[in-house]
Amino acid sequence: MKQKINLLIGFSTLVLLMLIAIQIYLVKTTYDYKVEQFHSEVKDKIGTITNNYTELDSSIFCKKDILYKGLLEKFINDEDYRNQIKEDLRSNQYRNALTLRLQQKLKRAFPKNEVNFTVITTKFVVYNVAKTDTLFSEKPSIENAIYGNLTSLDNAFQVRSYVGTTSGFQNSDYKLLTEDTLYVSVADWEQIILGRMAILLILSIVSMVILISLFVIAIKALIQQKKVSDVKTDFINNITHELKTPLTTLSVSTKLLERKEVKDNEVVFNSILDTVNRQNARLQNIIDQVVYNSLGYDEIQLQKETIKTNALLKTIIADFNLAYPKVPIQTQFTTDETNLSLDKFHLTTALNNVLENAVKYGCQNITIVTSHVNNEFHISIQDDGIGIPKNKHSLLFEKFYRVEQGNIHNTKGLGLGLYYVDQIIKAHQGSIQVVSEMGKGASFVIRIPSV
Repeated sequence: MKQKINLLIGFSTLVLLMLIAIQIYLVKTTYDYKVEQFHSEVKDKIGTITNNYTELDSSIFCKKDILYKGLLEKFINDEDYRNQIKEDLRSNQYRNALTLRLQQKLKRAFPKNEVNFTVITTKFVVYNVAKTDTLFSEKPSIENAIYGNLTSLDNAFQVRSYVGTTSGFQNSDYKLLTEDTLYVSVADWEQIILGRMAILLILSIVSMVILISLFVIAIKALIQQKKVSDVKTDFINNITHELKTPLTTLSVSTKLLERKEVKDNEVVFNSILDTVNRQNARLQNIIDQVVYNSLGYDEIQLQKETIKTNALLKTIIADFNLAYPKVPIQTQFTTDETNLSLDKFHLTTALNNVLENAVKYGCQNITIVTSHVNNEFHISIQDDGIGIPKNKHSLLFEKFYRVEQGNIHNTKGLGLGLYYVDQIIKAHQGSIQVVSEMGKGASFVIRIPSV
């Protein structure tokens, strides 16, 4: 059963992860689509204001044409000039004028956004009928920017490229082929995209949270159901064991009472009859324990009276010593005699349950310490038994739960003793806490309000 549940949990987890992965993929795909859509919008708008961006107006276009023509003529006159061309492109005298002109147009086109740009020369080829000389043909680099205000291409995207030709000086058959690329960066473009996806993102996050929450709730319910099933089975096995002995004794005693020789012997008859009565009382006690100990603390009707705590504890210890003479109890009553309003019967039964539980799990010595802290009367019951694993502390006071060793219950019982103790202490508006480690015994600290 446990293996099936583990497989079901594993398969459900895998399906959940797949659904989350699909959701993330869909969101990522939508995000990429929105980015491309945004880029297209920017490109279209820039396209309408730049008219192939080199023709901002005739005067600026002329300045750029003059720049390229001057560089071409310098190269024709001195081929060693090729090493200086990039530097002269970057530091051209028209850079600021061209940048300012396009900035003004972009600002009018994008009044709500900060748009930065740069124009980069990626190809510079000189040719005539006889030969072609490629001075450089490179991938776009910010170092080859001829104008613009971008300092990096990290967050920029390509808007368009423009190929143009420039003739040399008069009577020259040399021509210049150039390729320029416009890059644009829109400030806070990620926020713009996310804003457009806000509804989708919110719905995706909410759906994933709901899906994960439902998954966790379902798994918890499954585990709880398995736990309840195990507890129920364990309880049935335990109560069957508890009932078997008195029922067997009653069965044997009944058969003995039917014999003529037993009926004729008054002493034997009365002895067997006493056995029947004891076993009948034991059966009734087991039934009462199951029914009464199953009540919640809010269902218990306390019959409170003013009790001297130290005197009550001494009485409980004296009775316990009669039943378990080989388990001595040491006392450290650090408080004076305290009068509390308690239900004597229930509290006595609860404390006896804790003491008997210590004996069941192998203790040889018990120490009871009392103290008064912050208007609370504390009773600490310490034993030197086998101890309780820390991961079992939170389960210790649950109904029908019993500590097991290696998945085997060495000590028989119904698992109601400590549950009953917890309910009685809660009914007195108090609390109980266990401090224990394996091999180091256990300490049960009971706190009851003193006012």
